[in-house]
Amino acid sequence: MKIEWKDCFKIGLGVFLLYLCVHYWGAVSGVLSTIIGAALPLLIGGMIAYFVNILMTFYENHYFVKKTKPIFGKTRRPLCMLFAFLTILAIIALIIGLVVPQLVSCIQLIIFELPAALESLVNKAEEWNIISGGFADVLSSIDWQSRMGEIIGAFTSGVGNIMNVAVKAVSSVFSWIVSALLSIIFAIYLLLSKDKLKAQVKRVGKFYLKDSWCRKLSYVITVLDDCFHRYFVGQCTEAGVLGVLCTIGMLMLKLPYATMIGALVAFTALIPVAGSYIGAAVGAFMILTVSPVKAIVFLVFIVILQQLEGNLIYPKVVGSSIGLPGIWVLAAVTIGGGILGVFGMLLGVPIAAAVYRLVRDDVNGQSPLRR
Repeated sequence: MKIEWKDCFKIGLGVFLLYLCVHYWGAVSGVLSTIIGAALPLLIGGMIAYFVNILMTFYENHYFVKKTKPIFGKTRRPLCMLFAFLTILAIIALIIGLVVPQLVSCIQLIIFELPAALESLVNKAEEWNIISGGFADVLSSIDWQSRMGEIIGAFTSGVGNIMNVAVKAVSSVFSWIVSALLSIIFAIYLLLSKDKLKAQVKRVGKFYLKDSWCRKLSYVITVLDDCFHRYFVGQCTEAGVLGVLCTIGMLMLKLPYATMIGALVAFTALIPVAGSYIGAAVGAFMILTVSPVKAIVFLVFIVILQQLEGNLIYPKVVGSSIGLPGIWVLAAVTIGGGILGVFGMLLGVPIAAAVYRLVRDDVNGQSPLRR
């Protein structure tokens, strides 16, 4: 095998740059942080555009697919983008409308009912000889209502300090608003000119890279996009179905906070594996403030619903769409959550599905990466 001096130069330059990055990592990380911070609105705008494009593509496939008049072709993309943004805003408004009023009433109920519940708990503990009589007398002598008032008063007295901090942070809030507007504007530009940008990226790639590298890179990006698209569509569909079933079941069982807990279960179901358990735990706690018996009924109902969801809904809607075995889903959720928290749980599964698909195709000899 003949080794050319150009290859040796590239390898040597790569090793030298790697050494500089490791040796001067503090300065390099500072430069990278500055660049990422400056480009953060654009990165967020790109993520917004990707998620909105899923709905936008759906509308584009159903709105004047066969162009009969030029005006339909010109208005097709802006209208589909507008419908996609309005759909997302409507979903967010619906969730807020379902959750916030009942959440406020639940918090109010906890504040007013907690003192009496604590006193009843102390009496039951003394009656069942769980705590000694002297300790029970000390607990019973506490005026829980006044203690709750003191806690609320301490919180409200701190509002002044909070306001001072808020006033001092006006510049930061303004900067955040500007960044959010820039992200949305950048997302709109990406969505309106996505075909043109795609063609430009392909042209630049073909100019600077070899044909084999372009083909391999295009294949990897296609697999990643397909896995992310299938995962998010399937996960949102599954979450919506689960939330509707939870709400209907709670209404039939006459359990409190049905719409709020249904929306909460649907939202937490976006997190694979652990999401439904988080929603169930929060829902059971909120129902417990009203009736312990109804909380037990809710737990039994949610266990049955989760079995139905795990054995019928999830495999049909999400599992078959991403083609990732259950053990790798659990591993992806665990590792992604450990690295990036909830955000990592959401991204871990589609990334693992893409890697699994690339490796599977490569092992089966169906991958263009070897060609």
